[in-house]
Amino acid sequence: MKTLAAFIRALPKTETHLHIEGALPYELLLREWPGRYPADPAFRRRDYRYETFPDFERILLDHALPWFTTPERYHEAARVMFARQAAENIRYVETSFHLPVTLFAGIPGPEIIDAIRSAAPAGLEVRVFTGMLRSDYATPLRATIDALHTWEHLAGVDLHGFERMPTEAWSAPVWARARAAGKVTKCHAGEFDGPERVREAIEQLGVRRIQHGVRAIEDPAVLALARDTGTTFDVCPISNVGLRVAPSIHGHPLRRLLQAGIRCTVSTDDPLCFANTILEEYGALAQELNFTADELAQVARNGWEVASVSAETRRARIAEIDRLLAAQTAAS
Repeated sequence: MKTLAAFIRALPKTETHLHIEGALPYELLLREWPGRYPADPAFRRRDYRYETFPDFERILLDHALPWFTTPERYHEAARVMFARQAAENIRYVETSFHLPVTLFAGIPGPEIIDAIRSAAPAGLEVRVFTGMLRSDYATPLRATIDALHTWEHLAGVDLHGFERMPTEAWSAPVWARARAAGKVTKCHAGEFDGPERVREAIEQLGVRRIQHGVRAIEDPAVLALARDTGTTFDVCPISNVGLRVAPSIHGHPLRRLLQAGIRCTVSTDDPLCFANTILEEYGALAQELNFTADELAQVARNGWEVASVSAETRRARIAEIDRLLAAQTAAS
């Protein structure tokens, strides 16, 4: 019988919730500044739990911001990151960069996008998003935010950061303009705040891509809203455990979300801070939540169902998943 680990590796996978600053390969820091960073910091160990979101954010920024100072640095980080993903048979990636970096580092956003896109190896399709805080419109970023819908190679926009900040009135018009220009709109919701933020993102911002969304499990009406609107939750189980959103993988609500009819994908979120990979995410579902090959195949299919790819590519990838599942089932 083909092992489940081999089946997971063979699946053509997607990653649809990945912050590029939070995905900085840690070895690049060790190489660039020998002795400045410990080889095995506690926060990258699997049993580490962040006390609060601000603690997590501080560690992420303390490590990421010294690196991301030029387009070349974005390209190098993306090159290493994408090579690692390709080795795991990830074939489609949606990654976002933090829009305030355009102020911190003085790098025009389109240059960041080009630097990331040009790092993709053959066989890996990459879509670049930008993410911003709910408060960023009150900063010098306002003019940049108002122009995002005109950026040719920008795949979409995302609201991220500390979720308990209010979603301000500027957001909905900006998100609507982005969609009208053919961009994909996302929002972080239902992670550190409750299911009402998922409802807000769907009804007020008009998004159909929720980053996390796991706390929607607390409200059947919000689950029904997400299901009926065809909203996808881009879920990050290991991140949810590390940030105390879920008590453990065993206690994670992913299966219950899927059973409620919610399309869910699986991603790593910020592997700089969690030292996780897609193979480990799928493996944890198999080992700790007892996901079957059929359930794992459905997670992989879900990623291709929402991927910004041609209809031909979508059909081919889903057919490949179905063939692998049939072979796995026959061998069991």
